Amino acid sequence: MKINPVYIFLFLFLLACNDNLDLEPTDSLTPDELLSDPANLDKLLLGAYAYADDELAGGFQTATELLADEGNLAYQGIITPLQAFQRKEINVDNSFVYEFWSTAYIAINLCNIVLESLDLEEDPVKRAFFEGEAKFLRGLLYFELARNYALPYEPGDRNTQPGVPLVFNGVTDLSELEFPGRNPLEEVYTQAISDLQDAYELLPSKNGFRADRYTARALLARVYLQQANFESARDAAHDVLVNSEHELAPNLAAAFNNESAGVEDILAWQVTPQDGYNGFNFFWASSDFGGLAPSGILAVADPFLDLFSGPDDRASFFYEKTGNRLSAKWQALFANVPYIRVAEMHLIRSEGNFREGTSLGLPPEEEINILRARSNAAPLSALTLQDIVDERRRELAFEGHRIHDAKRLKEDIDGIPYNADRLVMPIPQSEIDANPNLEQNPGYGN
Repeated sequence: MKINPVYIFLFLFLLACNDNLDLEPTDSLTPDELLSDPANLDKLLLGAYAYADDELAGGFQTATELLADEGNLAYQGIITPLQAFQRKEINVDNSFVYEFWSTAYIAINLCNIVLESLDLEEDPVKRAFFEGEAKFLRGLLYFELARNYALPYEPGDRNTQPGVPLVFNGVTDLSELEFPGRNPLEEVYTQAISDLQDAYELLPSKNGFRADRYTARALLARVYLQQANFESARDAAHDVLVNSEHELAPNLAAAFNNESAGVEDILAWQVTPQDGYNGFNFFWASSDFGGLAPSGILAVADPFLDLFSGPDDRASFFYEKTGNRLSAKWQALFANVPYIRVAEMHLIRSEGNFREGTSLGLPPEEEINILRARSNAAPLSALTLQDIVDERRRELAFEGHRIHDAKRLKEDIDGIPYNADRLVMPIPQSEIDANPNLEQNPGYGN
């Protein structure tokens, strides 16, 4: 991986020249000058949030939803890179593959610059805050990179398959560029967990729209679940549910299309008319709600409804546009984008309890039925693991979870084995060309 210095200096230049950031605009401001003021550490973190937001506010998850599709979606667009995901024929030049990889490493670089510059801040409370947020974002991005660009994590194995490069130095000068190889997947997961655990200890219990300690704990629950570490996943989700003061929205509609923080949002990417748009909306909504096409380009097909066996608000949380059934989750162009919701924590705790034979917080059946009651679905009895898996598919549909659930559950996708090469994203060819130490994923050439 080669960090492109153009992005780094462009960001630093824009940061210095933006009146809204209360810095003196000057064309000659250098990175050293920028990093002489501890207040700029926070601005660098906001930049890292912005880069993460660019890719994880719906666009990248949409691509993964198409990769996981088995006939539940009707893609009616002509965006070739997205078509490639639905066909399971991604190539090394796919723009979604490149943009997330490069943007993630730009954000990681900004986090590393902050972590290397903590001594600028003399206030220990602020210093802990900066360290916690930088480690949260870095851990989040390493996890997302690992589960998308590497073969699946296999519980009980050594997981020596190539992960992604772990980079810890902050690059502000061309002479600092490095060309690292890919760390083993186990090492990447270990680093992500370490960063998130540190963030949990360092961050405050409340932090506005930004990550707090329970955001880090919620993401840890997701990471542990991907590893099939069900006890740790259960305990982390329980901590969030008991202590974070977040709760289920009163109804399904209240969990989505919110332009301010929703009660269910543990972390939502912030969108304003002045700063970006809801990426899910762009692809999933009709143009009268801000989407790309008059009748939308991603419709929900009839097979999806087979997941429902009776009345359930989630089975009708759609709207019709010229014959297309469109998800009502993504009806607002400038709504915040939920990244971690309370509903997911209930599902993780329920599955963890079920697999471990425990009832921490709630018995698994009661927990699932609380979630179902929110959508006016009939309660389940004699709960099975498949019931919990199906409930995840109903509740978290069209949010980017399906491909990762299929991989951890070892389920085929459209007849393709869960660990097939074609269900793993390639390393972008531009990165392979720039860095001779990068190894391409199997199935994509050398």
